[in-house]
Amino acid sequence: MRREGLRFWESLSAYHYFLTISWTKFLGYVIAMYLLTNTLFALLFLSCGEGALMRASGYSTLGPFADAFFFSVETLATIGYGHLAPVTLAANIVMAVESLIGLLAFAVVAGFVFARFSRPTAQILFSRNAVIAPYRGGRAFMFRIVNQRSNQLVDLEAKVLLSRRRRDSASAVDREFVPLKLERESVVFFPLAWTIVHPIDASSPLEQWTAADLADCGAEFLILLNGFDETFSQNVHTRSSYTAAEIVWGARFSNMFNPRDEDGTISVDIRKLHDLERVAI
Repeated sequence: MRREGLRFWESLSAYHYFLTISWTKFLGYVIAMYLLTNTLFALLFLSCGEGALMRASGYSTLGPFADAFFFSVETLATIGYGHLAPVTLAANIVMAVESLIGLLAFAVVAGFVFARFSRPTAQILFSRNAVIAPYRGGRAFMFRIVNQRSNQLVDLEAKVLLSRRRRDSASAVDREFVPLKLERESVVFFPLAWTIVHPIDASSPLEQWTAADLADCGAEFLILLNGFDETFSQNVHTRSSYTAAEIVWGARFSNMFNPRDEDGTISVDIRKLHDLERVAI
């Protein structure tokens, strides 16, 4: 979904953005800002004139810009090896400003890192496809999930909505959201896998519907999972969806449970999460 009509500053949420992007992007931004900041202050030190930075020893330098850049690194990180020091008033002012910016910047980055590590998330894998499969003499809409982590989720609840365009409307945005009744809406413990089932019976909005009907009305199955993570002692949630093109008719999920170990341990093979078998419906 895209929201339009807001001005740039009204729609901007830097805190939310940096919390939700991937670690690769986050670290990329940190590295880019680190290099950009040191380059900027290196140019400021150079603009203070020749002799603004004094070297304590007679060792050969790496060049004016390299000396200024690495002095900026030492100032920003409050390292201070002491082999290079500001001499003029302008250089000392630039050094003081950079020290303040360094303190604030490291505090902000540390806050984001802590918030990202402490933010509880659910690592639940969804099957690549949902299926319409035989079920107790009829048929049912099914998909499968598995807990990717080794922890347990407690009181995991599932909600499934069918989003589709109204049959009596020609508008693509005039949609209805129909809750689907599930065979089981929650599980007390979720350590391994769970196949979520919506029986297609007389009360189901999918009764008498075909794959062509779902495609014609732009159907999409919206899924929300909410549970209690015993590791974080907080509620976590995740969501996903299946479009009409991602539903396989006349198939069922293959067994993903391994044979029981000699000590009675039960395990699943996550590589089989997406495996299907063709069946008649």
